[in-house]
Amino acid sequence: MATSVMEPPKQTAAKSAQLFVPDYVFVEPHALDYPLGRELYERFSREGIPIQMTTSHNQVRGIPGETDLEKYRNAKRTLVIGVRKTLKFETSKPSAEYAIPLATGCAAHCHYCYLNTNVGTKPYIRVYVNTDDILAQAQKYILERPGEITRFEAACTSDPVSIEHITGNLKRAIEFMGTQEFGRLRFVTKFHHVDSLLDAKHNKHTRFRFSMNADYVIKNFEPGTSTFAQRIEAAGKVARAGYPLGFILAPLYWFDGWEAGYTDLLERLRSQLVPEALEDLTFELISHRFTKIAKNLILQRYPKTKLEMNEEERKYKWGKYGKGKYVYPDVQAKALQVHLENEISRLFPRAKIEYFT
Repeated sequence: MATSVMEPPKQTAAKSAQLFVPDYVFVEPHALDYPLGRELYERFSREGIPIQMTTSHNQVRGIPGETDLEKYRNAKRTLVIGVRKTLKFETSKPSAEYAIPLATGCAAHCHYCYLNTNVGTKPYIRVYVNTDDILAQAQKYILERPGEITRFEAACTSDPVSIEHITGNLKRAIEFMGTQEFGRLRFVTKFHHVDSLLDAKHNKHTRFRFSMNADYVIKNFEPGTSTFAQRIEAAGKVARAGYPLGFILAPLYWFDGWEAGYTDLLERLRSQLVPEALEDLTFELISHRFTKIAKNLILQRYPKTKLEMNEEERKYKWGKYGKGKYVYPDVQAKALQVHLENEISRLFPRAKIEYFT
């Protein structure tokens, strides 16, 4: 039914620029009970991509690599097709009431990403084929809050746009939420592959957000993602398609020339955005932070990174469950917040700043 060992993938047709195509595929047996699971298995078989069965999407063994770093990089090129068994949604404050689990993992190599910690030893990309079960659970959560808007964040554990060409699950979730009087969907992306979502019947119930940053951050810390120009062009397409639009500026990072860098970012946004984008626009501001575990993983995986993670220059902030993270000291954090909020108010007077954290 499938290859028993992971051999190097056959060189088939050239891959589209920045469009994720896995080098290796693992499949849970029960995933083949679902139409999407069978479709993906047959598609990757035809394309000559090595496929191996696995007992669970949480227990994937056999990803090749001589060193931990090689295994990590190969894992980021690995797709696991599975069934989401746990249908209890996590909370997702301050963005939304719940995180809707459409996928886990991301093919991009953003050095600072919190997924370095969250997915830890499982950096491969997991997609779930029991989409109807997941959406039915979302409806249950909506019904538990009669008369209230319930928001779902679809990008807590992945970048759903980066794998939409594989699963189509994001469009299914958008159109499902478009039918829900009190349901709303939110997600954020660093990718520009949005064309398949432009004709979705969203009913303005989905806020389509793009993660943006200063050139310094994109250049040094976001390999494998779409360029600033590509994201802006995609944002224009999304706005013209009637989606409410948002930008997450994250992580806000303190570098030499940061004030000019972030002003330049916002001025380019303002000059290049289509008029439709300004009608219902939000900003979310998130400053850079890291944990000890994340720092160790980042330095292992990206040993040449320029990312500054000096604990002595940070403030330790306690979080839930007795764990904490290193954030900017109050003076630096306040300077970032004031500068960004002032520039957003100057350039986008009608936009809403949802939060700074």
